[in-house]
Amino acid sequence: MDKKPEFHGSDIEQISQYYHIQQEDIVSFGANVNPLGLSEHVKAQLASHLDVITRYPDRNYTKLKETIGAYCHADPEHIVVGNGSTELISLLISGLRPEKALVIGPTYSEYARELSLVGGSLEYYNLREEKDFALGVPELLAALAPDTGLLVICNPNNPTSSALAWTQLEEILRFCREKGIFVMIDETYAEFAPDPGAITAIGLVPKYDNFMVIRGVSKYFAAPGLRFGYGITSSRAFLDVLHRHQNPWSLSSIGAFAGGLMLEDDTYIRKTWNLIDSERTRLFGELSTWKDVKAFRPYANFILVRLLREGLTSSGVFEHAIRQGLMIRDCSSFRSLDGEYIRFCIMHPEDNDRLMACLRDYLGG
Repeated sequence: MDKKPEFHGSDIEQISQYYHIQQEDIVSFGANVNPLGLSEHVKAQLASHLDVITRYPDRNYTKLKETIGAYCHADPEHIVVGNGSTELISLLISGLRPEKALVIGPTYSEYARELSLVGGSLEYYNLREEKDFALGVPELLAALAPDTGLLVICNPNNPTSSALAWTQLEEILRFCREKGIFVMIDETYAEFAPDPGAITAIGLVPKYDNFMVIRGVSKYFAAPGLRFGYGITSSRAFLDVLHRHQNPWSLSSIGAFAGGLMLEDDTYIRKTWNLIDSERTRLFGELSTWKDVKAFRPYANFILVRLLREGLTSSGVFEHAIRQGLMIRDCSSFRSLDGEYIRFCIMHPEDNDRLMACLRDYLGG
């Protein structure tokens, strides 16, 4: 019998084929994408402005950078636009070419893949379950080797959904500036946080030039296919390096147009945050009362859960859920996550209720 493939959060096509379930019949709790889908306002504007694809985008993306700056309270001169956050991660790492990097784990595997392409050494600083995956800043700073060139932080972190406060980030940035270490802060999930302003590092950009914040629209704005991301840094020298390595017109004209619309859609932004925050509180509160699991306090739009009772497995939960058309994330493929863990994102209340019932059924209660 063929070995079952390893699935990741966005692998809905492969899961559909493997389990013979129509994609439209699967509720994707694994991709961490906003359940509201694409904004109706953005859809309507795109439909009536399709002719933007007949023109090249502005090579400098001046208007888009101004929109990003207004949205993030950042200087447009500090902003670089890219073909998704993945391109910016790649550009940052290839531009720096660090001989040694430290990645806070367990986390997103793309960082390690990009670092492997430039040939540098990679070490992990692993968050500890007994501390609920909260980072101890003094311990991290003590672990930074003198020859470290890059520190990678995902905030909030995937898959743990833990987060650092901006005050902790400033402590890290101050230390790293003294040691000549550049810091990449991936804020893919920051806008979902209970208080985004309490965790974002964007306000520190004018003060520290040894880091870059990376964001995108794939998750919060439910637009992974648009491939629009942006980075924010006050390092003029590093921005010049990025621009030299980046292909011209990296973001399509329709991507630039739609991206600007998304960041100005205040109604959608507020509706999304309200939905995620209320459901996150409700689900975490319920899971915290269950005896056979441990849910870790979430700051992103997803919750990490450890199965505690012997015989319960992450693969078993995945199988039980997918047979009901519910796709969660089996976290066994995450490096440095030792144990039986699952992750699922916040969806509509009725879908969340279905998942809770499915989990109770699997747990025997």
